[in-house]
Amino acid sequence: MSMPIRWGDMDAFGHVNNTVYFRYMEQVRISWFERLGLVGAVEEGQGPVIVNASMEFLRQLHYPGDIIGRMSVGKPGRSSFDTGFELVRADDPGTLYARGAARCVWVDYAAGKSLPMPERLRKLLENAELERAT
Repeated sequence: MSMPIRWGDMDAFGHVNNTVYFRYMEQVRISWFERLGLVGAVEEGQGPVIVNASMEFLRQLHYPGDIIGRMSVGKPGRSSFDTGFELVRADDPGTLYARGAARCVWVDYAAGKSLPMPERLRKLLENAELERAT
């Protein structure tokens, strides 16, 4: 997914603030959920939450420019799956600027408890895992 680096993404040191990298990761993940048609599950009172997120900052990003965020998914568990994230500049696609990860857990929002993820999501994740193995 391509996204612009906004002027407001920078901090007082003149580079993109480290918290914004997590926003980039979030936007890629949410766009992926939207493409899968899984964002509507929130209306049923259940959906994904992030229980762990990390980021390795490899190079500074500066305005102006566009970034490309790439996401990968791991093998699903009963109610959770891991996502990976890579960030490059559109004008420097061979250089990795950041690498991150987040664990998603499918939950019942009202009960505050994990649930088995929907079968449709599980199948998508399992197919993605098979594609990486071949």
